[in-house]
Amino acid sequence: MNIFVGSLPYRLEEADLKELFEAYGEVNSVKLIIDRETGRSKGFGFVEMPDDEAAQKAISGLNGAEVSGRSIAVSQAEERKPSGDRRGGGGFGGGNRGGGGGYGGGGNRGGGGGGYQKDNNRGGGRWN
Repeated sequence: MNIFVGSLPYRLEEADLKELFEAYGEVNSVKLIIDRETGRSKGFGFVEMPDDEAAQKAISGLNGAEVSGRSIAVSQAEERKPSGDRRGGGGFGGGNRGGGGGYGGGGNRGGGGGGYQKDNNRGGGRWN
């Protein structure tokens, strides 16, 4: 079972977190999330335990526990959405913004339709 651990002290290391959870059973892996720019912990991470029963006991026993003066939050991690579902727009072809601009574009904006559109019914042009 994958377990989310939040509100961690920033100086806590993966070995410390592993030691906390090993009191409840075998730990497969520990991952602290690190800020790429600063290289410091973001104050949360994940612990993977193979035995669901031991993992539930760890969640119950450690949620709200005080670690280095901080009350930590421990819960079952939610499954990540498939990366294909994460559409942030941006980039080329991202999002559906209605297109437009240019000559006669505009798509479905609800306004003036955007750009230049020739009106053949005006009559009386300069050279008629």
